[in-house]
Amino acid sequence: MQLKIQKRYYTPEEYLELEEKAEYKNEYRDGEIVPMTGGTTNHNKIALNLAASLKIALRRKNYDVYIGDVRLWIPRYKQHTYPDVMVIQGQPIYTGTSTTTVMNPMLISEVLSKSTKNYDQGDKFLYYRSIPQFQEYILIDQYQHHVMQYVKTAENQWTFTEIEGEAKIISLQTVDFQIALSDLYEQVNFADNSED
Repeated sequence: MQLKIQKRYYTPEEYLELEEKAEYKNEYRDGEIVPMTGGTTNHNKIALNLAASLKIALRRKNYDVYIGDVRLWIPRYKQHTYPDVMVIQGQPIYTGTSTTTVMNPMLISEVLSKSTKNYDQGDKFLYYRSIPQFQEYILIDQYQHHVMQYVKTAENQWTFTEIEGEAKIISLQTVDFQIALSDLYEQVNFADNSED
């Protein structure tokens, strides 16, 4: 059963209350509640490959790795969203008394789908850049061996690196971590990809 959402303005508090009862995840975009699309198995494999590799590489260091069930609040733009993978240095900063919503990722990764890639590369990246701790953004194409990496070099300045090809390696700049695209895309079958 899907939660019936009326077209009207919702406060962040109303959204959180509805989200607790919802059977599926929704994003909050400045008053509007937007249902999230379901992900493909390839999308899930890629996000899990990255998160698991990060978790192992950052073990016993002052970082936490989170996957798509932890919500992110972006106060400047009044956005609640569920990034595919987040890395937080030190302790998470929560909103309210709950431990379900954080505010301070230093690294965010999104696995791109046909239905969300423009949003992930455009407005969502703008919203993420308003987070003071945010330093690196990794966008992973689920349809081919292709990764886009944005790294903050100074206030309002970001460098862009494009990594293409199964044999290539991505090196993160904010944490000591590298992963071959062959490992990032392990068990991903591009022939199985259909629109999500």
